[in-house]
Amino acid sequence: MRVTETPYLPQSARTAAAGPSLFCLPCAGGGASAYTRWQRELDVHGAGVRVRPVQPPGREERAHETRFTDLDALVEEMDEQLDDAFSRPHLLYGHSMGAFIAHALTLRRQRRGAALPRALILSSHRAPHIPPNRILDPAADDEELATSLAELGGIPPELAVRRRFRQRFMPLVRDDLKLCSGVVKAGEIEPLRVPLRLFVGDQDRLVPVHKMAAWSEHGSRGAELCTMPGGHFFVRSQESALLRELAVVLREFGAVPAE
Repeated sequence: MRVTETPYLPQSARTAAAGPSLFCLPCAGGGASAYTRWQRELDVHGAGVRVRPVQPPGREERAHETRFTDLDALVEEMDEQLDDAFSRPHLLYGHSMGAFIAHALTLRRQRRGAALPRALILSSHRAPHIPPNRILDPAADDEELATSLAELGGIPPELAVRRRFRQRFMPLVRDDLKLCSGVVKAGEIEPLRVPLRLFVGDQDRLVPVHKMAAWSEHGSRGAELCTMPGGHFFVRSQESALLRELAVVLREFGAVPAE
């Protein structure tokens, strides 16, 4: 069975397999290729899901397309483009920027009564009512932004000092940071009717543990936090350990009958 074709799902992610799908959203500056190894490793752990990376415009094979800097506009398009795929049992994962988008997309679908994920799995992004810090400042120049990103482990230091690389890559990072700059007022929080499973690095300077734990205020069906060793990009440095923990979550919700 095939889902409706959409540029948000790379060709390899369009065939619907048996069992629930795990849709994965990338971090700022990242793309669908970040999840290349996940299917094989999650299969080893018996996760029982089909990993389906999501590709926003403006990166990798969609680099020629205009990037979004407005979150509402992006999730409106994603909701429309992925509605067919989301009509089947699924879970939604996002790291950093991907977590912020995943929450906004799920909230939009909840408001219009569309099918929701069995669980929302988020890592390394502040809860929406927590103001952003300025460690990664979209107003910074290319050199400063690249240096900060390298210090967080997002890019190798040797790339951060290359002017051509900065000129090519920092505009994408800057636009993605703008996309995630919004703040929800504490009195306007609308809890999701979806279980939340949260992951964060214990040495993350960008998103300290308490800013990740604050996501619990955005879920009405429980929120569990798992602290991993490492910083903001523990998803790379501790990928195997993360996937072991993630497989436990996926087995938990993969066996739940679709509503």
